[in-house]
Amino acid sequence: MSHRNAHEPLPDPVPLTGCPYKSDPYPLYEQMREAGPVHRVLFPSGVQAWLVTGYDAAHTALNDDRLGKNHDRGNDRWRARASIMPEPQHSQLQVHLLHQDPPKHTHMRRFVTDAFTPRRIDSLRPRFQELADALVDALPEHGPADLVTGFAAHFPFQVLAEVIGLPRQLAARFDRDWGKVVQPVGPTDPGRPRYEARLHGLQSYIAAVVTHKREHGDDDLLSRLVAARDRRELSQEELDSMIFQLLVAGQEPVTNQITTALIALFRNPDQLARLRDNPDLLPGAVEELLRYDSAFELTTWRFFDKDSDLHGTRVPGGDSVIVSLCAANRDPRRFPAPDTLDFDRSPNPHLAFGHGIHFCPGAALARAELQLALGTLLARLPGLRPALADEDIEWIPAVLGRGTNHLPVGYDRRL
Repeated sequence: MSHRNAHEPLPDPVPLTGCPYKSDPYPLYEQMREAGPVHRVLFPSGVQAWLVTGYDAAHTALNDDRLGKNHDRGNDRWRARASIMPEPQHSQLQVHLLHQDPPKHTHMRRFVTDAFTPRRIDSLRPRFQELADALVDALPEHGPADLVTGFAAHFPFQVLAEVIGLPRQLAARFDRDWGKVVQPVGPTDPGRPRYEARLHGLQSYIAAVVTHKREHGDDDLLSRLVAARDRRELSQEELDSMIFQLLVAGQEPVTNQITTALIALFRNPDQLARLRDNPDLLPGAVEELLRYDSAFELTTWRFFDKDSDLHGTRVPGGDSVIVSLCAANRDPRRFPAPDTLDFDRSPNPHLAFGHGIHFCPGAALARAELQLALGTLLARLPGLRPALADEDIEWIPAVLGRGTNHLPVGYDRRL
């Protein structure tokens, strides 16, 4: 959708589909923000939902305790079309933190927060730097190279394994393709058998992780979760779901955020040069790159338990409400010149990690990973530049996320 038709009335529902939308959703988000904070939207799966687009409206919705996340709150109309996992996997893998409300959410979240404190992440930074350098060491001495398959697809998972205590031999067996189970396909889709195979592969892997940790427990997050299950503080389904969430949410969004950040830098070569010459800018630059193009584009579902008012729009109980973090992060009422990449932007209260009780517990880890990844690539690959035209970037078709599976680059040499 281009700026040319910005004054035409929006369709109802607004379709969130197609290549122009995935490659650049921001013109559509601008149009939606100007027309009002809440719009009915249509996803490729056929699910209709209510999308919140402005910063203030998003901030309020993320803190609205009328909006719950448990799938049991969804109505039959949502359930008929929602691309959620089939049974029994839905009950076994979908009872993680993102789908819980207090007090259950509060109880479960306290098991993971200690592993991701800023102090602990800082203490691990030298190890993360070693991992980043080893991946760059393996790139060709001179370009071209693919920074997804050569770096971004591996670095976040290697870091995650260190943080949660996933042993090396098990980490090596993880198939990144399993992460696609968060992009489910309907029962009649020809890709359904492959999707179910991914689910079974991931479940077997989680079972192997639990068995290993039960036999070789240590003072790490995975061991503590298994011990909590054995003390009956977590159910088996909650344990499996939390490991599922750590493995999938702890990797793919960071992989994608590295790619969206690099693409933003390639589109703003003056800022890329400035960051390469001034590594001290990295913490602020990462915050601005998170705001400018967040890899976690939309939040997961929320539901009212009865018909409710949402910023002047009547939303039926059990319909899904979704917040567009990307649209909120480009709201000119909150961020002056929002389409400009400005590393000196301050304050920068972006919503890339959400807000409220579901604020991403891994935010400190993601920030450290992004700073180390971008700092290492810019320092060690002088002349770093894209090796494909901007319009040839293939954006992943995921509904909630932004990123690409291939990012060919050139550089003068590897330092």
